[in-house]
Amino acid sequence: MRRSVLYIAAAILLAAIAVIFLWPRLAGPGAGAEADNRVVLRVANWGGPAVDPSFMKVERDVLAEFERRHPDILVRVENIPGPGQYVPKLLMTYVADNPPDVMTLDASSAAVFIDNGLLADLMPILRADRGFRLDDYFPNVVDIARRNERLYAIPSDFTPMVIVYNKRLFDEARRPYPRPGWTQSEFLETAAALTVRAEGRPTPLRYGFNFQKEMPMWFPWIWAGGGDVLSADGRHAVGYLDAPATVETIEFLTDLVRRHRVAPSLSESAAAGVDLFRAGRAAMTMTGHWSLIEYRVDKMDLGVATIPTGGGRRVTVMYEAGLAISAASPHKEAAWEYIKYRTSNAVQKKVLATGLAISANVRVARSFAGDPVEDAFLEEVPYACRPWGSRVERYERVEDLGREMIEDMLTGGVAPRDAAARTARLIEAELERQ
Repeated sequence: MRRSVLYIAAAILLAAIAVIFLWPRLAGPGAGAEADNRVVLRVANWGGPAVDPSFMKVERDVLAEFERRHPDILVRVENIPGPGQYVPKLLMTYVADNPPDVMTLDASSAAVFIDNGLLADLMPILRADRGFRLDDYFPNVVDIARRNERLYAIPSDFTPMVIVYNKRLFDEARRPYPRPGWTQSEFLETAAALTVRAEGRPTPLRYGFNFQKEMPMWFPWIWAGGGDVLSADGRHAVGYLDAPATVETIEFLTDLVRRHRVAPSLSESAAAGVDLFRAGRAAMTMTGHWSLIEYRVDKMDLGVATIPTGGGRRVTVMYEAGLAISAASPHKEAAWEYIKYRTSNAVQKKVLATGLAISANVRVARSFAGDPVEDAFLEEVPYACRPWGSRVERYERVEDLGREMIEDMLTGGVAPRDAAARTARLIEAELERQ
């Protein structure tokens, strides 16, 4: 088992400074104790989408029903909101020997929890509970939290990353909707046709594609182009991020901004101050199922397309939320009852009717079929692969370096080959520290 020694050490230092002040506000009074002779079950989560108040009402109703069915259990939800805050603050609770009983395990950071022995193996529980069927779940989603014969989380929901497009803008431009398995050249032709320029104006009125610099929003293109970020064992970046197929895809993406001008520059995106796709100023974007909540609020007419291929295969990445039990939890039986309830058909249908994600339960997921957008997402499931962060500890550092690489190319004019070679060496050094 590999351990992120430096990562845990940093968390210890932060915990020494912050946990005394932070944790009481997170956990609330009585955390870890019994209240009115009930088991207090502490559940860590990163919160829900703020754009839709009805989502939080659904959550409250779901929790109230669980407590009605289990009068001996009191659930305390410990939300840890804020970009980049969930994992470090959650690690503080383990360092302080005060972890939650149940945690929402984000696939993109699962490795640091699984590979450091912080979570309970659920297979003994599953073998004892004959009423729970793991076969009801998408196998590739289950495998995210699997290590050989051990399983550390039950998948709740997930999303493949896809290209979402504005059908109204396609219709106005008289462009055909993208076909499954379309190529990078077809994508570029489409993006160019959907870009609207005005004479005398330095920037387009509308872009064909809303390129985003964050690595989760572009690295699946590398897979679809026949390359990769890391070696198969996740230990090396040199020879992979700087390989010809990977560099070719990176150059294609940055050329959308620099050469073809069908996507906004980083400064143009920042100056806009809005989501260009939601504002109707970009015809296509790359995102996940969670964005449908906002798009439906805006009553957008949407289509969903695959990641364009460039000499590779039809493929995408999926991001998933699972439910795990802390290895140190004194309430594993109650925790399992909570996980079974949250992943039950009835609760999954109620929560995911909000549009947040796709249920990891095959039957529940297919109950939403019939809508063209939902059908397109479901069609991508067999092509969805687990993210690197589910296997590589501190992968968020790799993503930071990937974002900086894109910034170097788009703002500093660094050639893709040089930027990829430099970033590969930096990532290699990070991996050696684990």
